[in-house]
Amino acid sequence: MPLLIRPDDLTGEATRALVAAHLAGMLENTPVESMHALDADRLMADGITVWSAWVDDELAGIGACKDLGDHRAELKSMRVVSSFLGQGIGRAILRHIVEDAEERGIRSLWLETGSTDDFLAARRLYASEGFRECPAFPPYEPDPLSTFMTRDL
Repeated sequence: MPLLIRPDDLTGEATRALVAAHLAGMLENTPVESMHALDADRLMADGITVWSAWVDDELAGIGACKDLGDHRAELKSMRVVSSFLGQGIGRAILRHIVEDAEERGIRSLWLETGSTDDFLAARRLYASEGFRECPAFPPYEPDPLSTFMTRDL
């Protein structure tokens, strides 16, 4: 399965639909006050890079990285299309983001994900790629529905 991961400007219908599906999925499992996913317009802000992963001409997933300054960055909006789950797409996107961050001189990556069982697969993926749990980092506040993780590069 050849996988192409490329920068995405979020103007395409497929990527915008996946971002919308990501938000809807987050709201199914997380109260709005504990949901930190960004919509497509906010993902287009300065300092955020979005990548899309494609198998042939079919969108398989997305991931983003937000520059936090001081050689730090945050993973955002990791999502794999349901028909591609279990095929290593999420891991490939994560590794791509890590490699890009290293090339840009980022020294640490940070993330916020859910703490409930609905997010167990995500937490396991991040842990298997060297992320460890940590306290909340700015701009987040501690939240029992959030798990915070970091990895030094």
